[in-house]
Amino acid sequence: MDKKQLIQQIEESRKSRVITYLTSDRQGPFNARIAMDVIPLISKQLQTIGKTENIDLFLYSTGGDTMVPWRLVSMIREYCNKFSVLVPYKAHSSATMIALGADEIVMSNLSEISPIDPSTANVFNPQDPQNPQNKIPISVEDVMAYFDLAKNKFGIKNEEELARIFSKFVEANPQIHPLALGNVNRIHNLIRVLAKRLLKSHKAPIKEDEIDKIVDYFTEKLYSHQYFIGRKEAREDLGLKTVIDADDVLAKTMTDLCDEYNKDLDFGKMWNPENELGANAMQNRKDYKIAYIESQQLSNYYDISVEYKKQQVNIAQQTPQGPIQVPQEQVGWRVIEQGWK
Repeated sequence: MDKKQLIQQIEESRKSRVITYLTSDRQGPFNARIAMDVIPLISKQLQTIGKTENIDLFLYSTGGDTMVPWRLVSMIREYCNKFSVLVPYKAHSSATMIALGADEIVMSNLSEISPIDPSTANVFNPQDPQNPQNKIPISVEDVMAYFDLAKNKFGIKNEEELARIFSKFVEANPQIHPLALGNVNRIHNLIRVLAKRLLKSHKAPIKEDEIDKIVDYFTEKLYSHQYFIGRKEAREDLGLKTVIDADDVLAKTMTDLCDEYNKDLDFGKMWNPENELGANAMQNRKDYKIAYIESQQLSNYYDISVEYKKQQVNIAQQTPQGPIQVPQEQVGWRVIEQGWK
């Protein structure tokens, strides 16, 4: 079955209207992240569907902009009485935040969500020694773990000693600007506020202490952004009672639909410019679809057009007589155009 047929099958089985949102996690420069540019596109989907009882968001993503989930969830809720997220496989980080805002998170045995502790990057972050044009992201949890190590593992309570530890942290090589730490704290607090608002948006109210427990787990107590959570753990250990199991038929349909998108989005596939150019070619152009937003009625995808070209570059090599420039053939590439279509 093609994508539209599979979407229709989900709609019929769940008595809902389905919008799909998938971003590629292809390895290399041509992947995609959740971003604010999807808001107008999903708004158009919602206007086309109109107000309805149930809306299902079919979601695959490894994360992105943490400002998107609240904007997206609150917008979808204007068009339905019940909002659900279907997770065919990966819904990490900000995709997990979107799921936290749903009345139902439908998961199969393959589905996984993740902690929502972000890494921050702004002008005050330290420079990357390997690439001075880039800034090193700072993990919120890494900063908190550093001071937790000092206070709770080494038993350092004295204010003077803690001040020295703070100075050592800030003066590390590369240096960490105090305002970068301020940004870390601000983002950490913001994520907690957003997570609480998303959980409070549910049709069925959740008790305040249960919300606090869920937020604590997803922002602090799992200790690794790479800790992936299945449906049983999410429901029974982390207290996310909105998680429900997809039955065998629905689970297969979700997997089949995800597989159809995988034909274009190449989930997890490695990228190599030599392979993209082709064995005997000197120049080549390729298009990459890196994100989809679709329903029965409308389809949008984000496309990147890339030109590959063999070229001669001079590589410095050391010899007994000193450094020399040795010509070497490499594959260069450049983005010609990109955008939603």
